[in-house]
Amino acid sequence: MSNNLNQVGSLEQIQNEIRFDEAGLVPAIVQDATTKNVLMMAYMNLESLKLSVESGETWFWSRSRQQLWHKGATSGNTQRITSLSYDCDGDTLLIQVLPQGPACHTGNVTCFFNEVSLDKKVSRAIPANDRFAVLAELEQIIAQREKERPEGAYTTYLFEKGVDKILKKVGEETAEAIIAAKNKDNDELRLEVSDLIYHLLVLLEERKLPLDEIMTELSRRHERPRRD
Repeated sequence: MSNNLNQVGSLEQIQNEIRFDEAGLVPAIVQDATTKNVLMMAYMNLESLKLSVESGETWFWSRSRQQLWHKGATSGNTQRITSLSYDCDGDTLLIQVLPQGPACHTGNVTCFFNEVSLDKKVSRAIPANDRFAVLAELEQIIAQREKERPEGAYTTYLFEKGVDKILKKVGEETAEAIIAAKNKDNDELRLEVSDLIYHLLVLLEERKLPLDEIMTELSRRHERPRRD
């Protein structure tokens, strides 16, 4: 059985599979569908879950106020739901959303902005099977720049100039990578390909095409029968 509410069936059909606690609540983790950032964690009861499914936007149960609340009802920072799933134990929900503004009442994009410093040796060690993690991190940073538009940032400049400027930079970096390869200069090629990948990620964010879809397409091609 799939864990996605939209694929399993109606809420009425699967609500008994969700394990609400003694207070009738279940934790709900909210994740940005584009950047994959975890935005917040709140609680849902059956009524707020129904409202979320019916409206397509997040509703929660406030334990402190003992009432339902519609995320963004007063601030305008609503969250449009793209998928709603529950875990293997049925005791936690995962909600992927397209946020209309910051998730946190402090104005931060995510509620999880208080970072704990790790040992430098630990934080610098990248597992061999996670060697492309920097791409996901860069995608998240670019998406954040697009939303917040910090003054003076080069990424902000690109988004403000628009897609034509971004495409021009992609073309320039492609040409420079070709020249570096033709000159057999690997040091220069490393720099130019890095610039090209960055600008391609900016282009994907401008077009709202997640990197995950590119990876899925590559996987799909890899799985096709080979003719060589």
